[in-house]
Amino acid sequence: MNLEKHLRVPPSGFKLGDCDTGDQLGLTKEDAEPLRAKQLERLDELQERLYAESRQALLVVFQAMDAAGKDSTIEHVMSGVNPQGVQVVSFKQPSSEELDHAFLWRISKAAPERGRIGIFNRSQYEEVLALKVHPELLEKQRLPAGDRGPDFWNGRYDDLNAFERHLDRNGTKVL
Repeated sequence: MNLEKHLRVPPSGFKLGDCDTGDQLGLTKEDAEPLRAKQLERLDELQERLYAESRQALLVVFQAMDAAGKDSTIEHVMSGVNPQGVQVVSFKQPSSEELDHAFLWRISKAAPERGRIGIFNRSQYEEVLALKVHPELLEKQRLPAGDRGPDFWNGRYDDLNAFERHLDRNGTKVL
């Protein structure tokens, strides 16, 4: 079975409402375990190559609500790799130092160096998701006065896209 074909998100995106979140691809837990073991071996091999070449990095972003299973997914998926080659960063409420910088500063600072796998538990997307839901948090960033309408948010979207293009051009693949 080609799991990648069934699980990969197309570049055009997807709508969660169109997905069967209970789909197990016809696999039982017993069927899935040998597949998982094989994929963990492959992940370990690829991590070794990534580290040895030290020309690229991988950044895996987990973005979900609290109690959605981010921590257990990270633990489960990364259980087959050398922990010395992985750095996990959990983004909580920004510190006063972080609030004194541009909104992508702390994200950029936490990006993995070449040869490593970085995992973000929450991410740069919080800077749009959480702040649109809780606009009072935006005030804590002490931004210059100005309109916080659609143009402001479109600017943030542009910044996020430019940041990911920057990472990609410099060898960091973002998943």
